[in-house]
Amino acid sequence: MNDAVSNTPELSVSDLAGALKRTIEDAFGQVRLRGEISGYRGPHSSGHVYFSLKDQNAKIDAVIWKGVFSRIKFRPEDGLEVIATGRITTFPGKSSYQIIVEQMEPAGAGALMALLEERRRKLQAEGLFDSDRKRKLPFLPRVIGIVTSPTGAVIRDMIHRLSDRFPREVLVWPVRVQGEGSAAEVAAAIRGFDAIGEEDDLPRPDVLVVARGGGSLEDLWSFNEEIVIRAAAECSIPLVSAIGHETDWTLLDLVADIRAPTPTAAAEMIVPVRAELLANTRAGGARLAGAMARLQERRRRELLHLARALPAPERALEGPRQRLDRASLKGEAALRAALDRRKLALATLTRRLGVRRPEAQLARIRERMEGLGARLPALAKRRHEQARRDFSEMEKRLVRAFAARLQLAKRDHARQGGDYSALSRRLIPAFHAALERRKRALGAQGQLLASLSYRSVLARGYALVRDGEGKVVRQARDVGAGMALSIRFSDGEIAAEARDGAASPARPASAKPSRPRDGGGNQGSLF
Repeated sequence: MNDAVSNTPELSVSDLAGALKRTIEDAFGQVRLRGEISGYRGPHSSGHVYFSLKDQNAKIDAVIWKGVFSRIKFRPEDGLEVIATGRITTFPGKSSYQIIVEQMEPAGAGALMALLEERRRKLQAEGLFDSDRKRKLPFLPRVIGIVTSPTGAVIRDMIHRLSDRFPREVLVWPVRVQGEGSAAEVAAAIRGFDAIGEEDDLPRPDVLVVARGGGSLEDLWSFNEEIVIRAAAECSIPLVSAIGHETDWTLLDLVADIRAPTPTAAAEMIVPVRAELLANTRAGGARLAGAMARLQERRRRELLHLARALPAPERALEGPRQRLDRASLKGEAALRAALDRRKLALATLTRRLGVRRPEAQLARIRERMEGLGARLPALAKRRHEQARRDFSEMEKRLVRAFAARLQLAKRDHARQGGDYSALSRRLIPAFHAALERRKRALGAQGQLLASLSYRSVLARGYALVRDGEGKVVRQARDVGAGMALSIRFSDGEIAAEARDGAASPARPASAKPSRPRDGGGNQGSLF
């Protein structure tokens, strides 16, 4: 039975995908979606961004091209609720639909504030906002570094305010303070100022100011980026945050050493008023001069009072003069006594030195040697007698010890002789028994060998035939004319040669081989 032919036209997969793409793009030319970012992993190597938008019931893939992503004012993150504007299209390679995002913004200030609060807690846990990291500003900096936009009113107001208060050298690092890439520029400016060394052409700033005018939370978002916060935390130069108005605040205010409510207030905080400083210096100099004059006058009056209380010079010297005279008399007596002691000590040393003269010492040594020489013969005789007595005693001890050792050796020899006799009596029967067991075992092995050996087969009248190469010939058809053979009997081996040209066919199994007529042990030729 044939199937019915359908009138439906055939479509390729590409045709169907193209038709679906055109249909969806025509029906949804421009849409605004509200959803939560999911699967965001940053820009691809091509610069494009791929992620998903989802709510509690559905999810759609999203794509932001490189040029559009550079215009987005904030950095997307997983979990952030946004409003995306774009067009719906399909991707035939995956048979899926997606939105091409042309604009994207956070879904209200509440989402940005939640993101800002989460980032604040994260950085605070790392200790970047600790108060012990804060540094004091220099009283009068020589060079001031300012990071801000070069075209705004902020830099003009700050330079004007600095000129009014105390003119200082100002270095401006121009950056964008809003939009994509502004956070990276601000961080690079902070690190650039911090990298200036003492030997560089530009002077190193003594204080840094990051300034910007007021704006919305989205406008000030660059100063909440993590790259700016970490650059400010790593900066070794004291840093002042002057972002927005007094009611505005950013994460940079928390990590900076000082927060200024406005950029103009920052200029007032980093330098004093020159006129006030001069006036204060003059007033301090006048007060110091008056204090020095009053102190000098008070010291002069105190000196006069002390002078009146002092006695006359002659009367003051009477006591010291008498003490000096008495000390002189005591000194002379002490000097004479010390001289006498030194003379007595010298005489004592002279007598001791006379006793220790070499001549006297030699005389004493000579007398001692003569006495020892007189005692030497008697001492030698006594030593000889003592040695003779010692040798005699040692000889007696050796004789007794040798006799005791000989007696002990005799007893040991007698005991060992008895042991050897008992062992020899036991060893001979054991040896004969072991020899008999070995003979019986050897006889059994010989019988087994004889029963298994081919020689027993040969003894029953059979022969073993080999060819010239020593291989066993098992069939008559394997033998050719003139082939050299070797025939093995039970009592020896002979050489033979085949005579007829072809091998005879094998005999039937019922035929019996004929025995040799002579009945001897020589079997003769098989052929």
